[in-house]
Amino acid sequence: MPEISDKERVLQECKDYVNQRITTATQAMDQAQRAANEEGKNSAGDKYETGRAMMQIERDKAARQLDEALKLRDVLDRINPGIRHEKVSLGSLVITASRKIFVSIGIGKLMVNGEDFWVVGPASPLGSVLIGLKDNDAFTFNNSSDTIIRIL
Repeated sequence: MPEISDKERVLQECKDYVNQRITTATQAMDQAQRAANEEGKNSAGDKYETGRAMMQIERDKAARQLDEALKLRDVLDRINPGIRHEKVSLGSLVITASRKIFVSIGIGKLMVNGEDFWVVGPASPLGSVLIGLKDNDAFTFNNSSDTIIRIL
């Protein structure tokens, strides 16, 4: 089934996206820590404390971004691309009359092998409309009607 390989490719693109976010957040944390350490060597007094506090805020921000990205990776790790779903659920690739939608994490439109896929979380507005639907079910989203052709 070529659609299963589409599903595997989209899942891999999602993992690559999340891994890049993890790398970026980790690098930002390291950079903020280095900057805070350097601030301590180059400054004294109130300026030193202000600089260190600002670097700590940046480090905390990067740590939150890292935590969020790790949670996204956990969601993706729970998806088995070989499973064909009867109803739309986490990990479903939904083929409709007008688009392909991968229910996993909220990324938005993703181009994979020259083809557009909408990558949405199950709790997103579109995801929540789709959850539980089956092949041939019709749905309306943003005043636009569509029909599910197949769920993989």
